[in-house]
Amino acid sequence: MSDSKIESGRQNRPPTGQEAERGTKETTYLEAIREAMWEEMTTDPTVFLLGEDVGTYGGAFKITEGFLDEFGPERIIDTPISEAAIVGAAIGAAHMGFKPIAEMQFIDFIAPAFDMIVNFAAKVRYRTGVGAPLVIRGPCGGGAHAGPFHSQNVESYFANVAGLKMVAPATARDAKGLLRAAIRDPDPVLYFEHKYLYRRIKEELPIDEEIIVPLGAARTHRPGSDLTIVTYGAMVYKAEEAASRISEEDGAELEVLDLRTLRPLDTSTIVESVKRTGRVLIVHEAPRFGGFAGEIASQICEEAFEWLDAPIRRVTALDTPVPFAPPLEEYYLPQTADIVDAARWMLAY
Repeated sequence: MSDSKIESGRQNRPPTGQEAERGTKETTYLEAIREAMWEEMTTDPTVFLLGEDVGTYGGAFKITEGFLDEFGPERIIDTPISEAAIVGAAIGAAHMGFKPIAEMQFIDFIAPAFDMIVNFAAKVRYRTGVGAPLVIRGPCGGGAHAGPFHSQNVESYFANVAGLKMVAPATARDAKGLLRAAIRDPDPVLYFEHKYLYRRIKEELPIDEEIIVPLGAARTHRPGSDLTIVTYGAMVYKAEEAASRISEEDGAELEVLDLRTLRPLDTSTIVESVKRTGRVLIVHEAPRFGGFAGEIASQICEEAFEWLDAPIRRVTALDTPVPFAPPLEEYYLPQTADIVDAARWMLAY
């Protein structure tokens, strides 16, 4: 991975004079995640962080750099290389009144903790009446040429598990607000942060305002009237590029709907948009077969089939492992041109 992908993150710096004057600070997606954890740990002593290299090293992407000095080794805990142990310890701590944030160094490594997540964390409230307030967060997604073991999107693995909530923010504001909401949630939340967005997405965020974004509410990223694109994570920006191209070259206006939260899914907002536009294209970075788009399409067919003027289409990654070679990864991942081609087919239907 290139140095630009792992450059050191900034500390929670004070605003510059110009920023202080306007009351906002330019904040990257990565910094927003840092700030969310920092602010929650500052205000709530029961919040703590555990994971591999989160302390002394500051995390693989330097998201937790400086946390150990600020909060100490009892709240910033470097763990052995055992994701099952990390999540198991987090569940136990949650039952003792703490709010752990368990970091997966890459979300691909969540697989060893699968049993702890789906057979205990997700079911403990149903079984005992007591929830497990923990967040399991980590970098997901491709585009960084990191190969098949550091580039996956794992949301579909957990979509069939009742008792879990899943978050996939696309903007810096949502990265911060959704993480703070997830930390405060009384049940387990899987928080998927797309590594491609870490330092590419920047946003002016208020300095003194508490940002909380409720789980379960989608967001209209770009309004439109002719076709709805339903997506989340890094694909929001590919969809936005496609919508802009269609608008300029074809005169049609595509609505881009950012789900933000995958579970609970904001079906009502999806249905409202589809009823207005009559066409829906679903885009995600994970492979197609068994992907999250299938569930979205099914719910649309159940709730808004009679409003559809064209068949539902999907733009997804290919059904292969994520290639390491940059040209192959580019071909594997959904691109703006793929979304444009699918949208034009639907608009002409």
